[in-house]
Parts: sequence; structure tokens; C-alpha cells
Amino acid sequence: MRKKRSDRNYILYSLDINGKTYIGLTVANGRAYWKALKLRVQKHISRSKCENKNWALYQVLPNADVIYYDIIEVIRGRKAAYSREREIIAEIAPELNTF
Repeated sequence: MRKKRSDRNYILYSLDINGKTYIGLTVANGRAYWKALKLRVQKHISRSKCENKNWALYQVLPNADVIYYDIIEVIRGRKAAYSREREIIAEIAPELNTF
């Protein structure tokens, strides 16, 4: 019998809030990519209101009127996903990604 794959799908996504961009990565649950992304955005919003983080994203989110989110790509494997996220962040230089 064949061994089940242990790597997972990751969603590389972008948020557009008041004209500023954030690039993020989250784990996909099965093939429900949009549902996983929606839950991640909701988690960002909740944390921005409840936690005292001094991150650019969490400073902008509570005052946002409209939040646009989109899937950039779906990547299999953790290492590949994190590597691709760093590439895209370096390429785009989004305003809300703070390190």
C-alpha cells in the first residue's frame, strides 16, 4: 500500500487595505482554498482588535472600510511555500509586511 503524502498545500495570498498591500501565507484545508483564506483574514481582523501588536497590518485593519483579498498561488510543501513567499515579498515590497 502506498504511503499517504505528509506535505500540505499552502495558500499565498494578498490583502489590499486602503491602497496598501500585505502578502501572507496560510495552510489550506483540503481543497477549500477560499474558505481557508477567509478564515485567515477573519483571524487577522480579530487579532488586530484584541491583541496589542505593533505591526503595520494590525494598525491599519481596525480602521479599514473595505478589505480585498486574493489568492496569488497554491503551493505544495512548507519549504517551497515559505521560499516563494519571501520571493514575492522581495519583488513587490508590500507596505504592510513588517519584519
